[in-house]
Formats: sequence, structure tokens, C-alpha cells
Amino acid sequence: MTNPLQDARNRWEQTTLKRTLDRSPERRPSFQTSSGIEVERVYLPDAYTDASTYLDRLGFPGEYPFTRGVQPTMYRGRLWTMRQYAGYATAEETNARYRFLLDAGQTGLSVAFDLPTQIGYDSDDPLALGEVGKVGVSIPTVHDMARLFEGIPLDKVSTSMTINAPAAILLAMYIAVGKRQGVEPRQLRGTVQNDILKEYIARGTYIFPPRPSMRLITDLFAYCAREVPKWNTISISGYHIREAGSTAVQEVAFTLANGIAYVQAALDAGLGVDDFAPQLSFFFNAHNNFLEEIAKFRAARRLWAHLMRERFGAQDPRSWQLKFHTQTGGSTLTAQQPENNIVRVTLQALAAVLGGTQSLHTNSMDEALALPTEAAVQVALRTQQIIAYESGVADTADPLAGSYAIEALTDEIERRAAEYIAHIDALGGAQAAIEAGYIQNEINDAAYAYQRAVERDEQVVVGVNAFTTDGSEHTAREILRVDPAVEAAQRERLARLRATRDNGRVRELLAHLESAARGSENLLPLFVTCVESDATLGEICGVLRGIFGEYRPGSAL
Repeated sequence: MTNPLQDARNRWEQTTLKRTLDRSPERRPSFQTSSGIEVERVYLPDAYTDASTYLDRLGFPGEYPFTRGVQPTMYRGRLWTMRQYAGYATAEETNARYRFLLDAGQTGLSVAFDLPTQIGYDSDDPLALGEVGKVGVSIPTVHDMARLFEGIPLDKVSTSMTINAPAAILLAMYIAVGKRQGVEPRQLRGTVQNDILKEYIARGTYIFPPRPSMRLITDLFAYCAREVPKWNTISISGYHIREAGSTAVQEVAFTLANGIAYVQAALDAGLGVDDFAPQLSFFFNAHNNFLEEIAKFRAARRLWAHLMRERFGAQDPRSWQLKFHTQTGGSTLTAQQPENNIVRVTLQALAAVLGGTQSLHTNSMDEALALPTEAAVQVALRTQQIIAYESGVADTADPLAGSYAIEALTDEIERRAAEYIAHIDALGGAQAAIEAGYIQNEINDAAYAYQRAVERDEQVVVGVNAFTTDGSEHTAREILRVDPAVEAAQRERLARLRATRDNGRVRELLAHLESAARGSENLLPLFVTCVESDATLGEICGVLRGIFGEYRPGSAL
């Protein structure tokens, strides 16, 4: 009697798996538990009553619908990228932190920018007063970007940049720095967040109204497809939606609804779905409900595969894959008993790994108090390394598949998220739903319900409303503070730059940019030329503000 699952496994091993192993062998010839038990590459049910249901709902790693992961060997072939988010004060100080993290075993960089940079102002702008270098690194010029990556070869690292409204300009700076190092754009690897819709929903660092913002996004899609093919052109972010108070189901639904809007905008701009979709990526939160979080990642992966293949007609299997970065939940950290945050972060990171993340940031225990210290960052990174090298969970793909609880939660999260997406479609899509306040109201209601549960002691937060102490445990804790002299130094650097650069050339390029922004040409090549000629972030964004206008909360999207 034939076994359909074994037949399917044989086909997978001889095709998808073989192609992967031929390109990239696994990390070890065999994987065993501490008792010497061989750990299989992937586990299947011994006897599944309906093999077709299993193959349709779960399948194999690296194959549609990707419930069990986007790579056939998952972490047996390559561990997730350990990408600690860092940035503060000056480029030099952040560069020192990057070197510390790389020396400690980090495998990818992740840039946090200060608020003036995030909203397109130079450090000497009056609106930047008091904010330079405070919540991230200050990068108003290509020279700051060069100092940020001094001594770090851009063809050897993968860099993620949490930047949205001016994402195309910061990517242009990164490309320019790569050229200075002798690294061609085609060699650059990384991700730019570039997700403006969630800014209107949950985060607030927007500049322009949606229509020109979407143009900048699709310009970046088209440019990278041609010139920077290894770059992930957007990180469609559920992280900030969850930080604003959404549920896990809402995080999946609203993130994928935004993803649908970006895909449709790119199609409307004349791009082919399989030309840009393989460069899309996602960014999710990892919260405390361990089983739900694992199921959430699996459900999101399956739902996106269906959307891309069935709704948008993508033919390239890479277009069906939901590749994602995860960050542990900042909103779950507590200032009370901050050492407890190490435990929270460990559970959240483990959920992300069991859910199949491609890269991971683990928050530091002191981030509810201030920017993290080096000691706290090292503990956070060691948390990932212990999971990777000591726990054994990386030795087999999707180890919790087949669990009654995990599979039921995966199915239910997918079903509820699909219902949300259908409702958003009925409202006219994500932009219309944001304009109507629907998504924001759903998040607000969920956040209010959670807070009420905490206040009523229905939801226990250890150290906050249960098992409390007098709070003296962190009174003497080391806190990282940014020197106010950072802002003065950045202002002086900008003054020197403006005094020594070719200002005639800058004026000429900014005039060209103004003309191009009024038209329809792709702006990315001009951004690269502008920054290479020492035009500043604020000057470029100032030209675009004059053409595109600025978004104001409550105005029509």
C-alpha cells in the first residue's frame, strides 16, 4: 500500500531539498540530541488520516504554502541573522557600538536613526532642537553615513535601516558609501523599512501625504530591482502596530493589508509582480503568549503565500514567500524589576525562532529605562546565541508542527486575519480603511481592553501588578545618556560642509530634483547624485515638501 506522504517526501527530497543542499550544505553532517538521538531534518505524521489536507495546509519547508518555513533546511543550513538594533548620538559612537556587537558575534547590522533624520530635518534645523542623537544616530549627510560604517565592509554585512518617509534618500547615501568602499550596488545586502502606511496608523514619523509617499516607495522598488537586486526594498511592519496595542490577529491582518496596498501600488505603477515581490520583506513583533506567537508567524506565512499566488497571480515561488525580521516586544518591557525582562525576551525570541524568523533583534533588559548599555546589549545578544547553539531547536524545521494546539491556533489566526482583510477590502483597501479611522480604532479598542485587564488584575504583569517590590532594585543602575554636546558638534559639521562644498552644483541638482518631482521619472538615481554632491537630507526633503506637501493627521489620505 502506498503512503502519499512518503511519496510526497521523496519528491521533495529529490527536487526542492536537493537543489538547496547542492548550493549550500547544512552546518553539520548530522544533528543529534544530548542522548545521541538523531534529529531528522523534518518530521511528518506517522499516519495522517487525510494526506491531501496535510499537504495543502502544511506541506514541506521551502515549498508552497510555506507554513513550515521558507527554506528547505531552515536553520540546519543557516541560522537566522542576529541583528541587534542600535544607533545613538554620533556616527562615530554608533560605529563603536556596531564593532562591539560584531566582535560579540552579531551577524547583521540594524540602524536606529534619530527623530530629525526620520522626519527629514538636518541637525541644525530649529525643529531638530533637543532631539539630535537622542533616540538614534544623526545622519543628515553622506559623510555621516560614511563615518557610521567606517571600517565595516558593506559587501560583508547585511544592514537593516529603520527609516520610512525619507527611506529612498538614506538608501541613496548607503549606496554612495558603498561606492566609496569599492562595493557595487549589486553587492549590497540588507533592508530598508520604507513602510509609510503603518506610520499613519501607529508610529507617526511621516512627512508627505500618501500619494507621493507611495510614489517614492514604488520608485525604490523599481530602482532596486534593476540596480540593487539583493536588497529588500520594504519591511512591511506589524511591529509598530503591535506596539500600539493591537492583538496578534490584528498584527497579521493589518500588516498584510498594508502589504496588499504596496503590491497593488507597484502594479499600478507598471511593475511586474514577479519583478519586485521577491524583494519584499516583513517585520513582526514577538510578544509573551508563547504558543500564539509561534502560530502567528506560521499563519502569516501561509496567508501571504495564498494572497500572492491566488490574488496577484505571482508565478515565481520567491514571490509567495513571506520573509520576516522579528523584534521582541518593547511594550512588554517593564521598568520595575528590569532583570525580569531577560526572561520575557528569551521566551519571545524562542517563539520567533520556533515560528521560523529570518532575522531577530532581542531587546535589552534596560530599554524601559533608557537606551541600552553595552552590558545589557551583550546579554540580549547572548540570549540569541544560547537559543541557536545550546537549545537544539535549530536542528529541525518547524519542530512544533503537528501539535494539536499549534495547528489549531495557526488555522484560527489565519481565519480571523482573513476576515479582517476581507472587511478592509470592502472598505476600499488599507488606505481607505486608515482614512476612515477603522484600523486605528480597532487597535485603540484592543489596547484599551488590555490596559483595563491589567488594571483589574485580570492580566498579570510580574513585578507591576503582582509580585512587586519597592522599586529600589534599579535606583543605582547604569543608564546610557546622550551628551548634549552631540547636537552642537553636528551643527558645526553642517556649517563646515555648507561652507566648503560646491554650492552652485548643489543648487543646480536641487533645481533638477524639483523639476523631476513634478514629473514622473524615478527619483532614486537623482537622490544618489544629490547626496554624492553633498546635498543634505534636510535640503532634499525640503524640495520634496515644497512639491508634495506635508501630511497632517486628520487630513484626507
